[in-house]
Amino acid sequence: MNQRSRSNSELSDQQEQAADVNFRTKEGRKSFWTNIVAVWLGTTMEYVDFALYGLASGLVFGDIFFPGQTPVIALLSSFATYAVGFLARPVGAFVLGKIGDKRGRKFIMVFTVMLMGLSTTALGLLPTYQMVGILSPILLILCRVCQGFGAGAELSGGAVMLAEYSPVNHRGLVSSLIGIGSNSGTLLASAVWLLVLLLPHDSLIAWGWRIPFLVSILIALFAVYLRRSMQETPAFRSYQANRKKEEAILAAAGKQEKKSEGGWKAFFIMLGLRIGENGPSYLSQSFLIGYVVTLGVSKSVPTTAVLIASLLGFLIIPFSGWLSDRFGRRIVYRVFCLLLVLYAFPAFALLQSKNTIVVSLVIIVGMGVASLGIFGVQAAYGVELFGIQHRYSRMAVAKELGSILSGGTAPMVASALLAAFSSWVPLAAYYCLMAAIGLVTTFFAPETRGRDLTLVDDAI
Repeated sequence: MNQRSRSNSELSDQQEQAADVNFRTKEGRKSFWTNIVAVWLGTTMEYVDFALYGLASGLVFGDIFFPGQTPVIALLSSFATYAVGFLARPVGAFVLGKIGDKRGRKFIMVFTVMLMGLSTTALGLLPTYQMVGILSPILLILCRVCQGFGAGAELSGGAVMLAEYSPVNHRGLVSSLIGIGSNSGTLLASAVWLLVLLLPHDSLIAWGWRIPFLVSILIALFAVYLRRSMQETPAFRSYQANRKKEEAILAAAGKQEKKSEGGWKAFFIMLGLRIGENGPSYLSQSFLIGYVVTLGVSKSVPTTAVLIASLLGFLIIPFSGWLSDRFGRRIVYRVFCLLLVLYAFPAFALLQSKNTIVVSLVIIVGMGVASLGIFGVQAAYGVELFGIQHRYSRMAVAKELGSILSGGTAPMVASALLAAFSSWVPLAAYYCLMAAIGLVTTFFAPETRGRDLTLVDDAI
């Protein structure tokens, strides 16, 4: 064990007690709840962005930005621009995560919600292909890049703040509330789109599609207001104080600070866990919407299903977080991944019935397990895997790379498989493969429940 690890081990009890006392005071409780609401709204903003775009890609963007194409090719083109936002996320995770590890979590959390709010509003102001031709999809891609850059550090930053602020015994439950934010965003996006879809088709294509993107600025402004009043987490404040003392001691002795080693095993474990969740999640809440429409199902059916699943998420997410506090992160994550593996082939087979109730249930169950259940466990699990010195950046980059390899590209890959084979079987196999990656990863991952978040070394 290196000098920094020993130092953190000796101070861990004192730092944990300091965080607990902070929580028990009136000022501490106020700060705790302010942070929770601010993180929730920011994450809501992020998922409003991506859920709005995911729904728009499956419902209208083919007509607006890629006219003249066949329905399948237009769907593929829409989801290709959807994937571009995910390509920018690891860059944002690395750049902003590094700053967050040095300057603190609050600074980045304010910046990201501002950037995403402006980018989403700009989407609602874009000219269509009929107005400016090829410039239209180029501007669409530019907005997606800005969205992705900010979102790359948003979700992980929120999870880190909640975990570092929460009582140890309830860390899974409190950290899962980051999923409430994502669920709120999906719910809000679905509700707005349900209202917009009531417009006549010509009005929807002409101007109605802009409404969901423009109204999102209200959430962004409120989130920025709240986040400016947040305080830094007790764990990070303790780390900064301890770091300054060590730097002073080492400087007096003429030595340089020794950086913590490792991080790669934890990094790849986080990557695998993310693929097992994010790929099935975005297939369930994005691709399946456009897919069932191509089968001849009314556009309102999958949109309503997403809305219902989002409502159920307010129970599923904290329940899964509580389960991880009760039984451990690893076993709960493993069970959810196994359920997704078993779900894949029956789900796609049932969609072929085109029955309204069956299609709705398939989407609701898929979102309930992948988008909501696993996500509720992942928040605390990801934070606990990493030491505090590089927690923000390494966790964020691992999660966003996982998003590229799964969620960000999953709708596009699935659309390509559909265009190439005209069969649901490759789609089900693809879904099953990503869930299986998460399942296998749990057998290499450590159990992290209750870990001291002030330690520098990773949990591996």
